[in-house]
Amino acid sequence: MVVPATCSPGIAAGMAALQMFYNPGTGLWDTTNWWNAANALEATIEYSRITDSRTYRSNIYNTFYQKPRYKNFINPWFRDDDGWWAIAWIRAYDLTSEQKYLDQAKLIFWDMTTGWDNVCSGGLYWHKRELNYKNAITNGLLLSVAAKLNLREPNDKRYLEWAQKIWKWYQQSGMINDDNLVNDGLDSNCRNNGKTIWTYNQGVLIGALVDLYQGTKDPELLKQAEAIADSSITKLARNGILREPCEENNDCGNDGPQFKGIFIRNLADLYRVSPKSTYRAFIERNAESLWANRNEQNQFGLNWAGSIDKADATRQTSAIDALNAAIALSTANTFSPSTSFIQPVASSLSGITQTNEDFIQFNVPVGCSGRYDLSLRYAAPTGANRYVYVNGRSLIDQESFPATGGWDQMRSLKIENVWLNAGENSVSVIFNSSKGSKNPLFLDTLSIDVSRKR
Repeated sequence: MVVPATCSPGIAAGMAALQMFYNPGTGLWDTTNWWNAANALEATIEYSRITDSRTYRSNIYNTFYQKPRYKNFINPWFRDDDGWWAIAWIRAYDLTSEQKYLDQAKLIFWDMTTGWDNVCSGGLYWHKRELNYKNAITNGLLLSVAAKLNLREPNDKRYLEWAQKIWKWYQQSGMINDDNLVNDGLDSNCRNNGKTIWTYNQGVLIGALVDLYQGTKDPELLKQAEAIADSSITKLARNGILREPCEENNDCGNDGPQFKGIFIRNLADLYRVSPKSTYRAFIERNAESLWANRNEQNQFGLNWAGSIDKADATRQTSAIDALNAAIALSTANTFSPSTSFIQPVASSLSGITQTNEDFIQFNVPVGCSGRYDLSLRYAAPTGANRYVYVNGRSLIDQESFPATGGWDQMRSLKIENVWLNAGENSVSVIFNSSKGSKNPLFLDTLSIDVSRKR
C-alpha cells in the first residue's frame, strides 16, 4: 500500500518545499554543494516520472543550459562529483528522451575514465590533483555510470567492458569487508582502510550491481547486491530507521545528510528485480517515519526518527528520495479475486462467469484517493462483454473483453481513469444479461498503476 507520506499533499508538499531552494539564476539549489545539486536534480526528475507531473520539469532544461559553475558539469578537483552529474543527466534522458542529456552523461563518463591508472592495480583517485586516495564512492559511481550507459547504448560494447573491468577491480580491492559492507576506501598499501561505513557507499554499489546484472543476467551480481542490502538493513539502522554514523554527534557536515536518500533510492532499484518483502517494508517504514517528523513547512531533518535539526536542500533531497522510493514501489500492485459467487459451469476453471448474477470481486486497497488505471488479466476464447461495478456504483455497462483464442491464452485489458478511495475498494466484474453481458470469461488478476494517479 502507498504510505500516507506519498499522498497529496504529501510528496507534492515535500517537493514544493525543496523547490523553494531552487535558484533559476544559477540552475542550482541554494544551501547545497555542487554534487548535492546533482542529487537534487535527480530527485526532481524521479518525482516528475512517478507522478507524471510537469510542475518542475523546467528545472532540467534550465539547469542544463545555465551551464552552472563548471564547464560540461565536470569538476576540476573531484571525480566523484562528476559521477553524480552523469547519473542525473542519464535520468533526464530517461524522462525526456532528449539525446543531449545522454550525450552529456557520456562526455562526463569518458572524462572520468582518463583518471584510471595502474596504482593499486587500477581504480580512480578521489581528487584529480592530489593523487593519494582511491575510495569507494568515486569508483562505485564510475561503475554505476558505465552500467547505466551500457543499458542505454547496448550496441557500444565499451560501456559493458568498462563496467566489468571496474567491478573486477572493485571486488579485488578489498573495500567490501567480511560483513558485506563497504568501507570508505583504500590505505597507502592499497588495502581496505577500515574507515567509516557510509550508507551511500552501500547504496551506490547496490544500484550499480543491479544495473550490471540487468545488462549481463549474471546471478552473482544480484547475490552480491542482496548481501550488501541485507547487511545494511541489519547493521546501519536503529529500530528499522536508517542512520548515518555521524548522527551520533549530530555532526554530518554538508555532505552526510545526503547519504541516506541515496541508499534508499538504490534499494528501491534492487527491490524491482529482487522483490524481498524486507526491502519494501524498510523503505516504507523510513518514509513513514521521516514524514511523521516533518515540520510545519513540510521540511525534513538529518534524523529521520526524530525532530528536525535544520532545513536545507540537502536534507530535503534525501527525504524526497525516500518518499519517491516509497510511492514507486506501488506502481504495479496486483490483486487476485478476493470473493467470487459463481454459478456452476461446465468447466474446470473456477473463475469463469457466464450466467446471470455471476461475478468476480477484487478487494483493492490504496493509500491515496485518486484516479488509477486498472488492468484485468483474463482469458476469453470467443470474446466477452461484462458489467463493471466499483464501490457500489456502476462504472461500465458493457466492457468488451476481446477474444484470446483459448483458455490457456491470457491478455490484459486496461480500464483507465477510475476513481478509488483511500483504504479498501471493491471492483466487481459482473455477468448481467440486461446490460449486454455475453460469453464465458475467466478473470485471473487485477493490477493498478499508481503512477497514473491524479
